[in-house]
Amino acid sequence: MITKITGRLLTIDDDALTLGVGAFEYEVRIPEFTRRQLQSRLGQDVSLHTIDYLEGNPAQGRLTPRLIGFLSEVEREFFDLICSVDGVGVKKALRAMVRPVPEVATAIEEQDAKTLSSLPGVGAALAERIIAKLRRKVPKFALMVARDTPVAADVERDVIEETFQVLRQLGHSESDARRLLEAALQAKKKYADVEALLQAIYQQRHA
Repeated sequence: MITKITGRLLTIDDDALTLGVGAFEYEVRIPEFTRRQLQSRLGQDVSLHTIDYLEGNPAQGRLTPRLIGFLSEVEREFFDLICSVDGVGVKKALRAMVRPVPEVATAIEEQDAKTLSSLPGVGAALAERIIAKLRRKVPKFALMVARDTPVAADVERDVIEETFQVLRQLGHSESDARRLLEAALQAKKKYADVEALLQAIYQQRHA
């Protein structure tokens, strides 16, 4: 299984890109939100966290290996989660992911079926099914808590998630807790534990 690939970005189309790795060129499928992040990086070296799968009909004996790429492990994890919902699958998830992961995760968390059903290939019934299965699994994705994203580079994922839960227990709504966390993380400081992050949040509120 290929889980990460690094190479020079040679071409990029609507749903796929080509990476040059040594003497080889690899085609990697990408969702729309990833394409937008990469479209200005032609000719540069990029690293993609990947999922590999077989496309085709086993009964006909025609199976083609494919790679799907994302810029962070968390985006890849979220895509896997979406694919776990009955009626989604890899192709439908690829087509649907036109918005950034935090936006889609927030819609799921807030049970916003209207926003979800507006995604390509996701109707009202599938939106409700996604919400029912994933609502309690997506808060960390709504917070953009990738260890390798710039905003959270010096903060462990568990610290952010635990701080979010503490804020909720203190009476903050999900959206308010998320806003407070994101504001504190924008400072890009190092927070070793929940107490340090909470202190920064409340100092910022009273500044």
